[in-house]
Amino acid sequence: MTVLIAGCGDLGTEAGLRFAAAGHEVVGLRRSPEKLPSGIRGLYADLSKDVPELPTDVDIVVIAVAADASTEGAYRAAYLDGVKNVLDALERQALEPRRILFVSSTAVYKDSGGAVVDESTPTEPTRFSGKVLVEAEELLFARTRGTGTRPVSLRLGGIYGPGRTRLIDQVKTGQALIPAQPRHTNRVHRDDAAAMIVHLTTMDQDPGPVYVGVDDHAAEMGEVLRFLAAELGCPEPPTAAPGGASDAGPGDKRCSNARLRATGFEPSFPTFKEGYRALLAGEGVRHP
Repeated sequence: MTVLIAGCGDLGTEAGLRFAAAGHEVVGLRRSPEKLPSGIRGLYADLSKDVPELPTDVDIVVIAVAADASTEGAYRAAYLDGVKNVLDALERQALEPRRILFVSSTAVYKDSGGAVVDESTPTEPTRFSGKVLVEAEELLFARTRGTGTRPVSLRLGGIYGPGRTRLIDQVKTGQALIPAQPRHTNRVHRDDAAAMIVHLTTMDQDPGPVYVGVDDHAAEMGEVLRFLAAELGCPEPPTAAPGGASDAGPGDKRCSNARLRATGFEPSFPTFKEGYRALLAGEGVRHP
């Protein structure tokens, strides 16, 4: 099959290499296509502005864009304009891929007070990031309704992996603080996120419209920080003062991957422990 990856950064590139390894033709759109590894044919595109002519035999489209900044304008340019421009390009060429997967985020859910969140939970984001992602999802679903294209939104948790070492660095430098109020984090290793993309776009059965993409264990932040300190041989991080800035956080929810698991997907890093041990052992590379 021919796979188009619109937004071929670290995650998109990892997914692209996996598609290529499975024998598919892969085309990657990004502003610096010369950085893409062999196995992915790069095309220049600023997805927030326009999309070039696409391969006429495209079967699968993956939209894996990222905002340039944490502002509402940057999010709208990346996610909303990005999705719209990819769909416009497909329509312009009268192309109808079999599946389009949009990489979304668990930011579409509000704080649930530590309750379990899944695909049936209403999207009631409180921050602009989640609100823009919901708009982008709705645009994809509306534009593909009544066509032969099956849309899929993959709502990923916080991605960690090669080159994403913020928590490790905080523990090493003594800047890490355990929140005073227990707070769960919903994580996914970059390699598992890429494997989810390939799985949902190529599996035999028709995928559902929405999947939550996280590992098997919504861990408390304190649990993660204490584990990293032990692995690194560093002192256990102190607990933050109640109500302090480090205690504000992005709310508390426990995301479930049960629907994704039910399709036959199995993560290589089922919890943060396997993932961070691989990271500390130097496994994997971050794609430029």
